[in-house]
Amino acid sequence: MPRLTIDGREIEAKAGQTVMEAATENGIFIPYFCWHPKLSVPGNCRICVVGVAEKDGGEWVEIACNMPVSEGMVVFTNSEKVRARRKATMQFITLNHPVDCGICDKAGECTLQDYHYEYNGERSVSVDAKVHATKHYALSNRIVLDNERCIQCTRCVRFTREISKSNGLGMVNRADHSLVRAAEDGSFANDAYSDNVIDICPVGALLSRSFLHKARVWYLKPTASVCPGCSRGCTVNLWHRRPEWRLKAPGMQAANASVDRVTPLENPAVNGPWICNKGRDLPKLLGRARAEVAMLKGKPADLPGAIAQARSLIAAARRPVAIVSSWGSNEELAAFKAAFGTRLEAFVKADHLPEPGEVVEDSLLIRADKNPNTTGAAALFGDRAPAIPKDADLVLVWGEGLDFGLIPPAAKIVYLNAWLQPENGHADVFIPTSIQTERDGHYTNFAGVTSAFSKCFAKPAGVADAETLFPALAAAGGGAP
Repeated sequence: MPRLTIDGREIEAKAGQTVMEAATENGIFIPYFCWHPKLSVPGNCRICVVGVAEKDGGEWVEIACNMPVSEGMVVFTNSEKVRARRKATMQFITLNHPVDCGICDKAGECTLQDYHYEYNGERSVSVDAKVHATKHYALSNRIVLDNERCIQCTRCVRFTREISKSNGLGMVNRADHSLVRAAEDGSFANDAYSDNVIDICPVGALLSRSFLHKARVWYLKPTASVCPGCSRGCTVNLWHRRPEWRLKAPGMQAANASVDRVTPLENPAVNGPWICNKGRDLPKLLGRARAEVAMLKGKPADLPGAIAQARSLIAAARRPVAIVSSWGSNEELAAFKAAFGTRLEAFVKADHLPEPGEVVEDSLLIRADKNPNTTGAAALFGDRAPAIPKDADLVLVWGEGLDFGLIPPAAKIVYLNAWLQPENGHADVFIPTSIQTERDGHYTNFAGVTSAFSKCFAKPAGVADAETLFPALAAAGGGAP
């Protein structure tokens, strides 16, 4: 393994690594725009220049992203010559870049801003007018492009060629007239991973339509979570309002308890640095109308009274059956098992099935099972398809996805669900439950990898946590045998 010295620190690199890779792996920062650890190396932004010592005491400067390490190499990442080159490079990159940070959605997390202050920090030396390009150009129904902000790093183009394989983006024209454009066959609009180009764009050129002008990033904070969209269980960050930036205007309070955007939380064991577009759309799924009031045969009831009635029905049942949610956390599933043991014959159902038009499965991330914890539920309750016996006299239904027409007409129904749905009023007892953003927990994905999600918001008043609800429902029913 070659050994080299970077800024006076001796490190051991892996064979075939570049200076950029060796430095990054050892916690040494070198700035970059076009380089990405999961993409090919174009070497076109030139900001990652480093100095290399020569035997005569001199120093030559070259880009680190495409420079192979060699035995005995001495590298400088912050020498005078390197800083001068980076300053000149930043002047070139920002030559035609608009100074519109005040209205740019990338402000606050823009590497161009960061590097300008670190390596340049001066007004443009150009006396010529900036070259203007297309603004708010629709790349798809999900993404808007501002070509004036684009620095031609080609990350987005390489992503569609090398990761999503849609070949949906390319560059047209040359020099300062180069433009990113979508392929004419519409492949970018159909790319199930297209929104990743927004994350990897180092500037504010690629913008999410759903997040555009919605909130400043410094108003938000990320909470680590797990995408429940399929059995991959990608780890994600859910971005929502910081308490100190809560909205107080009339009619705006709901925005304080909503998810504004979703981004990947890198996890080499599950999803790497990517997620699919379905994961980006979690705010819509989590923002559906909630059920917040318990009901007895369709009539509103207080939560303690509904729990007491459900407990009484379960205790009186001679042939009780439970349909268990594949969206339940490991903690909730364990609480159910501990509370009821074999008192209720349990079947695991699919809460969600593929939606019309969505990608059912592919070779990158997307799985055909559209539920996050089928593996965790099956480990406790088996993988039999739900088959409610005709002589069942009580059915406890937990979560979405069950056709109530499969329940025997004479059976009592105890229904636990978080959303406003017609079935809520058909149950003998309906109890509203909390959702993923209102509790901590874990899911186990199809490969057996367990990932954690964390609470973002307090649950509404009158809503129960399933983990504490199950012991309460079993208290008079004999509990575990």
